Amino acid sequence: MSHYSDHSPPSDVNLLLRAHAEQRWLAREVLPVLRQLQATDELPEEQLGAALAYLEVTWLEAARLAAETDAAFAALEDGAAPGAEETLPSKARRYHTVVRTLREAIARHVSALVTAPCDEALRTHQHAGL
Repeated sequence: MSHYSDHSPPSDVNLLLRAHAEQRWLAREVLPVLRQLQATDELPEEQLGAALAYLEVTWLEAARLAAETDAAFAALEDGAAPGAEETLPSKARRYHTVVRTLREAIARHVSALVTAPCDEALRTHQHAGL
């Protein structure tokens, strides 16, 4: 009789996979839209709303991936032996740090772009007496 064990990857490999998936999403999906929105002279005004909406959707997916990455990091930390500094877990932690730094930098730009149009619309309505 064979016994099937849990086939999930070890926590260090899981963290590497999650961090890589998050980094790829940020680089391939979020950053191009962010760059396009920041280069406003290249984006026709009638496409601005759609680009902002797409940025919000891609950012929501980025937040989901970030939560998975951070959960994988927590799982690695929970299972780590005190004082152990193995090669692969150490690399996984460093990769997580790099991806988290990228995530935080992008978050500042996304937040500025997403809240700027809302702030502008609010000021316009306030000045119009709405």
